[in-house]
Amino acid sequence: MKKLISFIVFLLVLIWQPKASFGFVAEVSDNLPIKGLAIAAPKSSELVRFVSFIHEELGPRNINTLVLRVDYNYQFESHPELRDEDALSKNDVKKLVAAGRQHGIKIIPQINLLGHQSWAGTIGNLLKIYPEFDETPHVQMPEVYQWPNPDGLYCKSYCPQHPGVHKVVFALMDEIVEVFETDAFHAGMDEVFYIGDDKCPRCQGLDKAELFAGEVTKIRNHLALKDRKLWIWGDRLIDGKTTGIGLWEGSYNNTHRAVDLIPKDVVINDWHYEKPVGTPVYFAMKGFNVISCAWRKPNVGVSHVEDMFLFRKNNTEVMKDRFAGVMLTVWSGVTPFLDGFDAFKKDPNKTMTEEELNNPWVTFVRMFDRLDQISKGG
Repeated sequence: MKKLISFIVFLLVLIWQPKASFGFVAEVSDNLPIKGLAIAAPKSSELVRFVSFIHEELGPRNINTLVLRVDYNYQFESHPELRDEDALSKNDVKKLVAAGRQHGIKIIPQINLLGHQSWAGTIGNLLKIYPEFDETPHVQMPEVYQWPNPDGLYCKSYCPQHPGVHKVVFALMDEIVEVFETDAFHAGMDEVFYIGDDKCPRCQGLDKAELFAGEVTKIRNHLALKDRKLWIWGDRLIDGKTTGIGLWEGSYNNTHRAVDLIPKDVVINDWHYEKPVGTPVYFAMKGFNVISCAWRKPNVGVSHVEDMFLFRKNNTEVMKDRFAGVMLTVWSGVTPFLDGFDAFKKDPNKTMTEEELNNPWVTFVRMFDRLDQISKGG
């Protein structure tokens, strides 16, 4: 029966896109609550330029949510051993907070938890300083990283069952949420390939969905002690095999069953970058608030915007508000994005090659222009 229900939900997701065949017609009764940008937090040396971007672009475009990937780019007092070089000071963060507050922008700091504890051939600060937290210490980092590889290494994970890991990560979470004066925290938790490893003395033989759900719930419950919300990427909660989405945008290691095990107040950031797959409907039907996320393809970003308006329009009052909004994600540092944005802004109507067109700064402009147009009934 559960498989039948899942299959019916998946069919609804696939067919519930009337614009694909008949063209999009804007009939809007309300706006999208969340209009967001996710980007790396600026380095201290990039701060002045990024604050200007908040004032000159985010505010005027009515962006109201800014997810900043901080990770270890802050001068943590609870664990100074984990700081990056050129990390943001408390005074730097307060400048970001003040700029955001001036324009009604809620800033949500992100630290990658569980997965993404390494990148390519480099181990991240947490496992570098606390190697005992490593879920797969037997997997050695290569001198030259390639994918695929015999170890199935994409990014390292910490072991969610290690007795010391949460003392560290909860201290970081508490400190970063306090300094940003916010009521939400983004834990990442995307693309977790290593979980419940067969060689882990604590996790071997345990259900991967229960392990993933347990970690989400533990983080959520800690935040809830002070009425703070947890945001995560949604890919590990989608069955990559059944949907055909694949192992990046969906799970191939059975963590997807955690969707029925985690608290419903976790906010899902549902990312699809090559095409606007209709999984926001899936998450909303499961009871979650969901934000649809684009990256570098302008047509995909525009479709995410149009879809979310349609999903809100074509659903019940109970369901409608779960389609919470859209977010543009940027997977570079601040400087490359702003350099590209500034160059594009000088001549936004020039004829572009596909390589020039498919960039996050172009998508940023096109998707939020479209959102503004629909909001005004266009």
